This record gives sequence, structure tokens and C-alpha cells, in this order.
Amino acid sequence: MTRKERLLATLRGLPVDRPAVCFYEINGYDEHPGDRDPFNIFSHPSWQPLIDLAREKTDRIVMRGVAFKEIAPDPIGHIATDQTTIKNGSRCIRRTVHAGRRILTMETRQDPDINTIWTTEPLLKDLDDLDAFLELPVFGAGETVNATEFLKVETDIGDTGLVMIDTPDPLCLAALLFDMSNYTMVALTEQERFHRLLERFSEVLLAKTEEVAKLLPGRLWRIYGPEFASPPYLPPYLFREYVSRYVGPMIDLIHQSGGFARVHCHGNIRDILDDIVVMGADAIDPIEPPPQGDVTLKFVRERYGDRLVLFGNLECADIENLPTSEFEKKVRQALDEGTAGSGRGFVLMPSASPYGRVLGERAMRNYEAMVRRDA
Repeated sequence: MTRKERLLATLRGLPVDRPAVCFYEINGYDEHPGDRDPFNIFSHPSWQPLIDLAREKTDRIVMRGVAFKEIAPDPIGHIATDQTTIKNGSRCIRRTVHAGRRILTMETRQDPDINTIWTTEPLLKDLDDLDAFLELPVFGAGETVNATEFLKVETDIGDTGLVMIDTPDPLCLAALLFDMSNYTMVALTEQERFHRLLERFSEVLLAKTEEVAKLLPGRLWRIYGPEFASPPYLPPYLFREYVSRYVGPMIDLIHQSGGFARVHCHGNIRDILDDIVVMGADAIDPIEPPPQGDVTLKFVRERYGDRLVLFGNLECADIENLPTSEFEKKVRQALDEGTAGSGRGFVLMPSASPYGRVLGERAMRNYEAMVRRDA
């Protein structure tokens, strides 16, 4: 089987010649070692062997946003004023939004040796900020869906994998406006207000999901954000209120075009797995093992494997820290549990990727163990 055929058969619950193996964000396509941008960690030579391995040996899944200019839509980009500065080598962006008589501000920081963006000041700091935000113009109205880049990547990678449509859910966009403590407080105690915020984002995301699904039928999607309502952050009944109510209709639209919906949810999922299945999800990732999560892969396979394709369940921390002889045992356990008995399908995949500038030798050896057939 080609790598593309293997992934499609897995999604459809058909037999495969071997379990698919994906390195998640590391796909051998989006990393650009020749780009000398000081914030591009992949320019360090330690990454080149892993980039080559991902491109040549993995069943790669390249993530792409379609509905918006970026994978993660910017809910204030149409009304914000941005100021970028370099402080102690880090890139800091300060954003200002005029909301009636209030001025909302936020700030992010990106360090040159870490492949992530930190929010050092959230946009919404109290209920007055939230009320002011709810009166602002809704984002996304002027952006048109453009599938050109998506189709180009499909052509470029050919039979070596799939291109996956990536989209947040309304909860993700809402939660990221706050710091974590204020988000959970508002979500727990101000449910009417919080639903108003979710409905605002849902209106945009549903329309875009329908448009993209019609334009690109039959594709794999990843919906991220449900983890913001997983225990211990919120109780399961609020998962149904804040995720099921809004993600279920998105999945229905994806299914109408013959597509597959993969729900991304880190952390504790035992108490919300039934809800994820009821929403109509076709797949789930990354199914983190204890202590990062609260279920084993064996548990999920036995109870939900006939309805869900399972993506996981190797921890990034183990890739970076475990001796390869020990990591190989984790790989074998995941393969055994993920393919045991009858089930829809399994893809061996880590929960995340290293994000430091230098990839350690141990991590490289452990990535190699993932693609060895005798691991």
C-alpha cells in the first residue's frame, strides 16, 4: 500500500498492511531548514535527519487551514492595532482594540529558541472586557475560502500521505481570549454570557465549515479546542454545553461531504468519551496515557475502537527523555493495544513534538524506533 492508501483505509476501517505511523506536526514538508529567520528552530542542523525521516518513512499528515488566512483564525485581526518590538531577543506583539469606551490590550512573546508563542497578557481580563468584546464586529466576514494552497500541498506530497483540514472549535477561540483562571471562572459562573461568546464564534465557524466541506469533500479534518472543557477544567455537563452543542453541527457538515472528523483533546478524556462518540467523531487524538491522561489505549480500544480511529498514544516527554530501549517498549505496547481485537483503525503518533532549537540525539533515536518494524 502507498502511505496515502494506508491512511485512507485506516479512516474507513479497512484492513491495512501495517499500522500507520505519523510524527504529528513533524511531516518533512513544513519544516524549512534553509530559512534563516532567527525564530525558525528547524534551521539548526540537528533537525535535518528527523525532517528527512518524516518525509521518507512516515505516513505523514500535513495540516492546513482553509477557511482563514491562518490555521488559527484571528478573532480581532480586523479591528486590532499591532505593535511589534524585539525585547532581549524575543519578538513581542502588543495588540490594542478600541471597544466602545474601553481599550482592550493583549501581548504575546516568541522566543528564538522555542517554537511556540506565549500569551503574556490576555485580551479579556474581567466581565466588563467580555461585555465590550461582545459588542464588537464579528470577525471573518470579509475572508473568502481559498483551497489553492491545500490542493497544491496534496499535489506536492502525492501518495506519501494526506493533507488534513485544521480548524478550531468555538470554545478554543473563546478560551484563548482569557488567562486560564479567568476562563474557567467565567465558563463556570457566567454561562449565559459564555454561550453568547460561543454563539458568536459558532456562526462564523459553521458557515466556513460548510463552505470548505463542499469545496473539499471527503477529506480528513482535525477539530481542536474540546480539551478546554475536559476535566479537571470543567465538569462533563459543561463539555456537553460548550463542546457537543457547537462541534456536533460542524461534524455533521463534514460528514455531509463524505469527510472524516478527528477530535483533538489532550488530558483526561474518560468522562467525556461517550460525548465525543455521540457528537459523531470519526477519530480521536492523542489519547495520552496516565499520568498525563486518565485512560489507557487498551481501555479506549476495547470500548470505543469499533467507532473511533485512534491516534496516539506516545508522550513527547518520553521521546525526549527515555532511553531508546525503554522507549521501544512504549512503542510496542501502543501498537499492541492500539490494534488488539477488532476495531476501526489505529495510527501510532506522539502527543506533540519537541519545540527546542536543538533536537537531542536521544530524541532522534526514539523517532527512529517509531518507524522500525521490529520495535
